[in-house]
Amino acid sequence: MLSVTQLTCQRGERVLFQDLHFELPDAHWLQIAGANGAGKTSLLRILAGLTEPVQGTVLWNGVEIRTERSLWHRDLLYVGHQGALKEELNPEENLFFSLGLEGFGASPTAVRAALQQFGLQGREHLPVRYLSAGQRRRVLLSRLLLRPGRLWILDEPFTALDVHASQLMTQQIQHHLHQGGSAILTSHQPIPLSGGSCLTL
Repeated sequence: MLSVTQLTCQRGERVLFQDLHFELPDAHWLQIAGANGAGKTSLLRILAGLTEPVQGTVLWNGVEIRTERSLWHRDLLYVGHQGALKEELNPEENLFFSLGLEGFGASPTAVRAALQQFGLQGREHLPVRYLSAGQRRRVLLSRLLLRPGRLWILDEPFTALDVHASQLMTQQIQHHLHQGGSAILTSHQPIPLSGGSCLTL
């Protein structure tokens, strides 16, 4: 379970949110909603351990994530809105690079299959700088098929995806929840998932 207590985030002189509390059990998902600039991405980055809050705690299975960072990062799969892809590398190389940084491996066959499943067949060896915004997004989301993680934190996962890719994304999240995983996501579009809850900043 993810547990958040008294979380406060400030950017410059502006307090984005304060005294935030919520819990997310296994097999559940949570949408973070709010206007542009409300702090949605900042909250996700705090939960992922990439940004420190002004105050408050984030617990994973009762342990503060700052005290067990290695265990936390193995259970976490974070896909940011502005994903870091290396322009000179192709999609396959980018996936191998990012998985290796996190201490995970995957076979060339598995990487190629993940990219093909997200509609990138024929573009596996094309440098990322030649891909469209939607194709780049698909490269990032292909990690969901390759990298284990009990908690998915996804910032605008449906952005720039066509209907087929959006359906595949929905299916992957549903499968993850069915397997006992949990997910936190933001979206400016309606989220085609049943159940779940919403937290508005």
